[in-house]
Amino acid sequence: MDTVVPNKLAGVSDRDAALFARISQVIPMLADLSRADILIGVPRGDNQIEIIAQAPPHTVAPVHRVALIGQRWTRGDASALFRAIDARQFARGLREYPPSESGVGEGGPAPAVQEAYPIENDEGRIVGGMLVETNLLESERLKRRSEVFQRALKLFQQSALRGEPEDIEKLSPFGEHDGVIVTDSDGVIRYMSGIATNLYRNIGYGEPLLGKPLSYLELQDDELVRHALATKRCARLESEERGRTWVKQVAPIARVERATLFGQTRQSSPLALLLIHDNTEARQREQELLIQATMIKELHHRVKNDLQTVASLLRMQARRLQTTEAKSALAEAVNRILSIAVIHEFLSVQDTRAINIREVAQRIVQQMQAGILDPARRIRLTLEGPNIYLPARQATSCALVINELLQNALEHGYDSRATGGTIALTFEDHGDAVGLIVHDDGRALPPDFSLDRVDSLGLRIVQMLVTQDLKGQIDLQSNHGVSAIVRFPKIPLGGEAWKELE
Repeated sequence: MDTVVPNKLAGVSDRDAALFARISQVIPMLADLSRADILIGVPRGDNQIEIIAQAPPHTVAPVHRVALIGQRWTRGDASALFRAIDARQFARGLREYPPSESGVGEGGPAPAVQEAYPIENDEGRIVGGMLVETNLLESERLKRRSEVFQRALKLFQQSALRGEPEDIEKLSPFGEHDGVIVTDSDGVIRYMSGIATNLYRNIGYGEPLLGKPLSYLELQDDELVRHALATKRCARLESEERGRTWVKQVAPIARVERATLFGQTRQSSPLALLLIHDNTEARQREQELLIQATMIKELHHRVKNDLQTVASLLRMQARRLQTTEAKSALAEAVNRILSIAVIHEFLSVQDTRAINIREVAQRIVQQMQAGILDPARRIRLTLEGPNIYLPARQATSCALVINELLQNALEHGYDSRATGGTIALTFEDHGDAVGLIVHDDGRALPPDFSLDRVDSLGLRIVQMLVTQDLKGQIDLQSNHGVSAIVRFPKIPLGGEAWKELE
């Protein structure tokens, strides 16, 4: 539901649209720290405001379960936002949402506190407003938190109205198990959340740290915060410290000018929000998965080598045989073994969850051209169709089907004296299913041919693999030769597998 403001907004200048775009990059972090939904709206006439950006919190249940971008609200929906825009100042209100429309509450209406700020462009004109909606329970909890944190949060909300701080889009989202530290411009700790206190206690800081400078910690925190305050840009650091893996992020909060009762202006001191995430367990899991993946790839590599060794032994045995039938049987067995070896070869060098079956088919075709295809017969093998990615198990069965159909076409489509011909392998991607066609331009099928009564071992293997393993269908048709038509459903690849392919 996190959204980006469109480049073009009706009735909004390019400069104002750029301001809204900057604000939209800040509000996701603001929503998580505020434990509130953040909405950005622009006026559309006297009685409507269009929602152009939305950021729900990840640290608590959001007030709104659905996306609101493009919706137009009336004064009854967000009276505080209208008042803030009309009066050019902060406004506060309360709205009750039915449970079906909100993310909080089960029985009666779910009340939400609305806090609204006007958004002013660099020409001093009010161009929109920011609405902070907090469920009533979280609003009461916030009141009991440190005054320093509440002040820092208010200053952060006001900074967001200017699209500050810069580079905040480079920070990772703030999680419910992350710690927060507020420091002043001198790097002195003014607030430390309970989670932050526990994180530092885990590395040996058992004493109270409030009021101490970050330099006291003898970590990289002080340097990181000073750099962020000096450049007025967010900073991020991932480091190994005292046996833990840390992700530390800083959002600087610039000075805010405030008018006094005597017409003068006063500047608030800059603060910094230091966000701490202990990434040790996640990094350990990544290392374990990497080691496991390396071991699995090495296993596939060894299996591939073993299968190739078995194929070599069978070839040696075939050379000692005297009968043509026995040699042919061993040659077919060698090709089956090598087809499986191709799958393990792919699994040894790439992601184990998805295999491009077209590349596998290309390798099988090359093996046949180099191994059993007599160049003097001038029979061509061609391959057409898109790349299709399958899980390893489906790819293995499909590779065997391809091998058997090509061998069957070569063996039964042409007599031993025939020269010239084409065996075409074509893939078709039907979205949720895979189509596979092997067509040869040789002899047609016998008039009484039936797959149910076939004696060919290769075709019986194909039938078993297609119907039982791939859960698909196979049909053989005479069409200027013979076409073997296979279709089977895809097993969905996991989201992570698809991510690797992008």
